[in-house]
Amino acid sequence: MAGFTGRKTRLRGEKPGKPPVLAVRPAPGAGRPSRGILQAGPHRIPCALGRGGVTAFKREGDGGTPIARMRILSAFRRRGRLPGLAVSLPVRWVDPARDGWCDAPSHPAYNRPVRLPFAASHETLARADRLYDCGLVLDWNVSARARHRGSAIFLHIAKAGYRPTEGCVALHPRDLLRIAPLLRPGVALIVSR
Repeated sequence: MAGFTGRKTRLRGEKPGKPPVLAVRPAPGAGRPSRGILQAGPHRIPCALGRGGVTAFKREGDGGTPIARMRILSAFRRRGRLPGLAVSLPVRWVDPARDGWCDAPSHPAYNRPVRLPFAASHETLARADRLYDCGLVLDWNVSARARHRGSAIFLHIAKAGYRPTEGCVALHPRDLLRIAPLLRPGVALIVSR
């Protein structure tokens, strides 16, 4: 799984025609709720979780990573970043001056991509750091939205030392490249305790 080969990669035990599952859980014995393990078949990969660890009661701004089964819906990418990364998902190329994500629970565009400038609270998808060089949109509060249930829950690049996220799951860039062949429509990321 070291990079994209152009072939569909199957995990051990995966049935033909059935998409794989990426499983995430807190890292045992880590002593920090924000450290996790992502399992992709036989591969166990360190990841960062929200500063509040995992939660079954996700709320906007709580810093928790939701315990849920979330389909990977699409990707957004920064041009010129992570060369060699290819995913079989719909990809939105980020316009640094125009692309954001609304995180204002009272706004009609809550938990949706928005065009900047944008008056309500939002994240910019063209960050100064590398965290959003590639982001995978997880189906947390996207398909069926509810106010205050959390927004912008992505699988993205981790900060140095796997420092906590605001509720996302984050991987080292080399590990995102390793699992890239698995990232296609129908794949689910399951976060558990």
